[in-house]
Amino acid sequence: MTRLSVRALSLSAAAAVLMLSAPALAATCQQGTFDTFLSAFGKEAAAKGVSARGLAALKGLTVDEKVLAADKRQHVFKQSFEEFSGRMISQSRLTKAAKLMQQHGATLKKVEQQFGVPGAMVVAIWGLETDYGVNQGKMSVVRSTATLAFDCRRTDRFQNELLEALRIIDKGDMTVEHMKGDWAGEIGQTQFLPSSYNKYAVDFDGDGKRDLVSSTPDVLASTANYLKGHGWQRGQGYGPNDPNFAAIKEWNKADVYARTIAAFAQRIDAQAKGGAGSDKRVENTLPAGKTVKR
Repeated sequence: MTRLSVRALSLSAAAAVLMLSAPALAATCQQGTFDTFLSAFGKEAAAKGVSARGLAALKGLTVDEKVLAADKRQHVFKQSFEEFSGRMISQSRLTKAAKLMQQHGATLKKVEQQFGVPGAMVVAIWGLETDYGVNQGKMSVVRSTATLAFDCRRTDRFQNELLEALRIIDKGDMTVEHMKGDWAGEIGQTQFLPSSYNKYAVDFDGDGKRDLVSSTPDVLASTANYLKGHGWQRGQGYGPNDPNFAAIKEWNKADVYARTIAAFAQRIDAQAKGGAGSDKRVENTLPAGKTVKR
């Protein structure tokens, strides 16, 4: 499966909820020029507390036609859990996961102590989202969210994400040049939207910044903090019939994707405990695959 297809599955499953939850902003989509829209948006952002450092990120922006094309390319996705997980949980990802579990073992132990989320779960999400940071995306998050905010199809959602992106810059966590991501504005090694970044990102390496692009400790801790913030219960299971599966569904509401995260984490955990990379008892709790439509 292509990277775009995976991200589109993630975005589309949560789109309705995000559109309902995002606060309305006053800037009007596609009325006048893009510059006019950005000017109105900048005034509103300033009224909401964004200072000159954050507002400067809006200067010189142009519509990114590649972002609009990617958004409009989304089509009906229909794939069973068996098909999707079979493609996503590759042997190469399992092998890399085993190495990373050892390499970052001390950090993962601290993360679990603080947030209650096992290292295998965090590493599973890391691997599925960006192949452990390899495929974070190279597009400007500010430009992408501004483009989608100007487009009227999901303007409320992306005006909110643009505002949150400016707040990240304003706080000093990232510069506009460093804030690169996928076409829909997800940032970093586990692909946080700006609103989630501001709410759940953690400075775990102690450098004074929450950097989910370059700091592995920040990435691992922030991913765990997101799950904790969505109801993760320390010491409980995370298969489809377990208490913590609901927290995984908050990470990604697509059932196929959430169940793939759980299955991948179980296999990583089995590897770490000296197994063959597969826990049949847990895998047998995964029900037959459903389909997802985007």
